[in-house]
Amino acid sequence: MKTIVITGAAGFLGSHLVDRMLAEEYRVIGIDNLITGDLKNLEHLKSEERFEFVEHDVTTFTSVAGGVSCILHFASPASPIDYLKIPIQTLKVGSLGTHNLLGLAKAKNAKFMIASTSEVYGDPLEHPQSESYYGNVNSIGPRGVYDEAKRFQESMTMAYHRVHKLDTRIARIFNTYGPRMRLNDGRVIPAFIGQILREEPLTVFGKGDQTRSFCFVDDLVEGIVRLLAAEYHLPVNLGNPDETTILEFAQELIGLTGSKSEILFKLLPEDDPLQRQPDIKLAKELLGWEPHITRREGLEKTIAYFKRLSPEELRHKEHRTFN
Repeated sequence: MKTIVITGAAGFLGSHLVDRMLAEEYRVIGIDNLITGDLKNLEHLKSEERFEFVEHDVTTFTSVAGGVSCILHFASPASPIDYLKIPIQTLKVGSLGTHNLLGLAKAKNAKFMIASTSEVYGDPLEHPQSESYYGNVNSIGPRGVYDEAKRFQESMTMAYHRVHKLDTRIARIFNTYGPRMRLNDGRVIPAFIGQILREEPLTVFGKGDQTRSFCFVDDLVEGIVRLLAAEYHLPVNLGNPDETTILEFAQELIGLTGSKSEILFKLLPEDDPLQRQPDIKLAKELLGWEPHITRREGLEKTIAYFKRLSPEELRHKEHRTFN
């Protein structure tokens, strides 16, 4: 039985990857320091013999006993509310953490994948964003800690591929949503749903004409699995090209839920990207992959998940700083 290591295993995306890799008949070692992850995302695996959870900070020395087939490095704060609170930890997990895990992959002769992000494109001057675009990133702005951590992570991964011939993959992940997101993580979908469930106004920054493209988590995980199996080492965009403005999206959610919430406009924060849409031609050609779950279907599943939260969890408000 092959063993796969997944960092950030207790997080939103990491926990879904754990489930999928167990379904793919791997033995899974999940690593997380729980700085933003939550063990409740893994509660359903308590009796699963093929899953082992290790609470550990991968920015320190990291080792695993026995053979390892693959390492998926998905550990990182991934929302503005997190990486603005813990900017140094965000930079460290992208740099020191990546370096440690690349060393582990080299020692184990294991395949290695990183979760990069559409944020490497910054506030893009190219639209939609293709993998050949180098980006427009403010390295010293408030979002720079996340953007540059991921850009360094890509550079380090390619260096190990070129110098040590390590079998590497780079997934550039665009906005993803679904069950197990934290209601208070500051991102637009849980923020809007939380405000609707609390019967509060929906907070839209600027005029709401900035765009996002939302991919349901099940579609994204399928893309990750296909990329892992492909013989390709350069970055691949994974996301849903179905673009919408934030204002249109807020109105869509109000209509979908039958909410009476109004829309409250606030000043646009510094470095909030004005456009975000993936060019997924490469993923279509290389992986035969594109998203299939409609936004309505994905939102219905996500709303149902948040409706199951306790009143105490629902009252825990986010302080969103970006869309």
